[in-house]
This record gives sequence, C-alpha cells and structure tokens, in this order.
Amino acid sequence: MRHEEIKDWKQQDFKRLTGINHETFKKMLTVLERELPNFGRPAKLSRADQLLMTLMYWREYRTQFHIAGSYGISEATVCRTINKVEDALVRSGEFHLPGKKVLQPSNTLFEVVLVDVSEQPIERPKKSSEDTTAAKRSATPKKHK
Repeated sequence: MRHEEIKDWKQQDFKRLTGINHETFKKMLTVLERELPNFGRPAKLSRADQLLMTLMYWREYRTQFHIAGSYGISEATVCRTINKVEDALVRSGEFHLPGKKVLQPSNTLFEVVLVDVSEQPIERPKKSSEDTTAAKRSATPKKHK
C-alpha cells in the first residue's frame, strides 16, 4: 500500500493502519527528509512510502519477504530501508517510547485475599494404656540357664 493511496483517509482509519496519526506521520517524514540525504541513484520508494513501509512492519509484524512482495522490491531492500528509517528516527531523538519505570495509571481494581498459612501442630491421640494391647509375660516361654 502506497502513501498516495492512504494520505486522504480519515484520522481513525489512518491510525488503525499505521498506529500513529497524520500529524506524527508528517513530523516523522520531515525528520527523514532532514536526516537521510538524497544522493546516488533515486530510490524506488519515496520517503513517505519508506516510512509507511517501516510503520507497517512494526505494526503488523509481517515478514520482510511479504512486504517486499507488496511493494515490488527485494527483501534486502526492505531490510536496508527499515534499518535506515529506524536509525534516522532514533538519531533525531524526537520519537521515543516511555521507559520501563514510567507508571501508567491503571483502571484495574485489585481484590486482595489474605490466607494465614502459618504452621499449626497436628492433633494426635494421646498414648494411653487402653489403646495398647499387652501380652502376658507368661505367654512367652523364657529360656533359663
């Protein structure tokens, strides 16, 4: 899918496809224009298409083989383009995800159940003379010397 096809989409549909809104896409595109120089043979994809391809790679987890088929370029070109775009966006420092330690407010209501699992002595029956059977001493023969 090319950028020319989706640039006039509604904000909601554009965000569903790419994961970002139009304004963020435009900011990323200006960073790419600034960070990536134009020299040598012209690329088959425009900067907007390169950015869109990278966003779709991140968003959909499609293999580079399938993306290459969709855009009519080689798998190696997809890999190089994604790496170039990622590096340029990271170098700019304008786009980053919050760190691990940033706490997000949660709507989860926690319900806590406490269980006392301390050790308890087991109640065992007391030994008594009634419970044991005693044999008479005379019932067993003794050896006398």
